Amino acid sequence: MIKLVAFSGSEGTSSKTSVLRDMIAQKAVDQYRFRLQQYDMTDLGPSLGLAKSIDDLDIEAKSVITAIAEADALIIVTPVYKGSYPGLFKHFIDLLDVNLLYGKPIILAATGGGTRHALMVEHQLRPLFGFFMAHSLPTAIYASSQDYSKENKLINQSIISRIEQGVREFQPFIQVDKMDEKSSSKNHLFYERLLQFKLILPWTNDLSGER
Repeated sequence: MIKLVAFSGSEGTSSKTSVLRDMIAQKAVDQYRFRLQQYDMTDLGPSLGLAKSIDDLDIEAKSVITAIAEADALIIVTPVYKGSYPGLFKHFIDLLDVNLLYGKPIILAATGGGTRHALMVEHQLRPLFGFFMAHSLPTAIYASSQDYSKENKLINQSIISRIEQGVREFQPFIQVDKMDEKSSSKNHLFYERLLQFKLILPWTNDLSGER
């Protein structure tokens, strides 16, 4: 089963950032049957702030990095403050090995107080994960406070449509995996049938140049 890790750059499960992460992750799981793991900044523990390298992190934080390294696909959602992602979130990303995210498909999303931050995903998150040579998917997702109900539920249908579009963009990466498995299975079956044929008809060895 393909593993999906969804990470929220905010603290706590009740934040608008985590609500957005949860919706994206749920739609992805519904469509592709991913095996899902979800994290936020609180899962990184108290060691993150003073860490100068991964070795300085505690076991909880290292387990999050291990999950990200083993993931087949990622969802990264961060809050926006003063036009950028939080410093502690960036500090966490700075600790990651440059090859850790190589080739991974990632949905990038952000939340903010208003529409002034709407291009933050394009201007900051996409270049950041481009440095890691990850495949950031084309559809950027941004939700502001006005897109949520008083109960902190995402209700803006245009944002929900963008989420669905973003999730669909995982498909080429998932299809490649399935095609590889199918091709491998066909090749195995071909050689198995060929071996059976040669056992039944020993003279076929002459056709392959064997004596």
